[in-house]
Amino acid sequence: MSVLQQSHRISQDLTKRTDQPASLDFDDIQHFLMSRPPARAARYEFLSFRSGVGGRAWLTGLIDKVGTAGAVGSSLLDARWVTVGFTWNGLQTLGVAEASLANFPEEFRQGMAARAGVLGTTGANHPDHWVGGLASPNLHAIVVLFARDVAERERCRGEHERYVAHCGGVEVLSSLDLEAIPPFDYAHEHFGYRDRLSQPVIEGTGMEPTPGSGPPIKPGEFFLGYPDEEGPAAALPQPEILSRNGSYVAYLRMQEHVGAFRDFLRAHGETPEQQELIAAKLMGRWRSGAPLVLAPDKDDPKLGADSQRSNDFNYAKMDPHGYGCPLGAHIRRMNPRDTAANMNRRKMIRRGGTYGPPLPEGVPDDGIERGIAAFVGCASLVRQFEFAMNVWTNDPNFHELGNERDPIFGTQDGTFDMTIPKRPIRKKIIGLPAFTTIRGGAYFFLPGIKALRYLGSLSDGV
Repeated sequence: MSVLQQSHRISQDLTKRTDQPASLDFDDIQHFLMSRPPARAARYEFLSFRSGVGGRAWLTGLIDKVGTAGAVGSSLLDARWVTVGFTWNGLQTLGVAEASLANFPEEFRQGMAARAGVLGTTGANHPDHWVGGLASPNLHAIVVLFARDVAERERCRGEHERYVAHCGGVEVLSSLDLEAIPPFDYAHEHFGYRDRLSQPVIEGTGMEPTPGSGPPIKPGEFFLGYPDEEGPAAALPQPEILSRNGSYVAYLRMQEHVGAFRDFLRAHGETPEQQELIAAKLMGRWRSGAPLVLAPDKDDPKLGADSQRSNDFNYAKMDPHGYGCPLGAHIRRMNPRDTAANMNRRKMIRRGGTYGPPLPEGVPDDGIERGIAAFVGCASLVRQFEFAMNVWTNDPNFHELGNERDPIFGTQDGTFDMTIPKRPIRKKIIGLPAFTTIRGGAYFFLPGIKALRYLGSLSDGV
């Protein structure tokens, strides 16, 4: 989930489908979940509308800068890499009618903070500890400003700051600056793991899945108004112009405790090679990206960098007992592949980037916050994101493990374990510490471009 670095060109030669009433509307869908702009930096700004008038004025003047899926890969690279999303409270403040607001799913209406019990965000991860106003009912919108580099990001920041001041009635609750961390030749996060190795391909984009990634997924799993893996398009929140081509996104700001992570590796591995193996067992991949199922004993950086090979594996036949990739490893929990049912209905699109400076090797923790600020995009927060958090991430009995949570991403408080199967005797790490802490989160709806214009045209009480 490092900050976007390479753009994917979307083919306009769409796959023909007999069960799809219309092709994907690339000119109406925001680019955010469809592809990545060529950016190494970004800024997230979280907004509150003191009035509907101010919010609509802000939105109306910004619409033409919002990037569309159709523009990705074209020559329209300028400042068109803006993404806009709204909370349920934000839609209400903009003037969406109560009857329409009631059409939206309960989990979106409640907001992420109210879903802590479902998500497992307890203890240090609880919304009571969140920063930046993300748990506040006054959080109404997010705007994501992408930039080629930090200098361009600062230009965008200043431009948007002046624009907000001109609009009136709009307040920036908080912001977060993101920046890719070196080396820039591949995406990775602060723990050092290569990222962006497994993403679903959306049917109708013309893109081909890499070997082992499964077939293209119906667009209705990610965008409202299209057929999904169960059949025709699901009912849309009304009016249709507001919801068609929109998506739900779950935002999470996750602090990474890099110093604690390195201390843990040193405590459980006597040599650098043993420490790297422990890191690989926690993730399910070596930090190079090479999967343990294919490289169980030794890192293979060439494998990790090869997108045609690095996902071409399964668990049920190739590693049923977890001797390569432990049953509770991060990637095995978050994508169980052929060991779970109904997987095509659980797929999600991940976006996001790193924030905070990298911690140099050999340097003790410096107290500076660093981590990942990530988005998960889907058509159903409860079926996709909340299921992943509740069952895959935080269920201690996942794969009948008994007392384990996701070792990287799960809510850890020192009372859960990590089992590393091995012949003849398995290894169990007792009392896994927390390597990450959720510092905030929210549910947003990313409307299509027509919906943004509709929202801008509303009036109070309508």
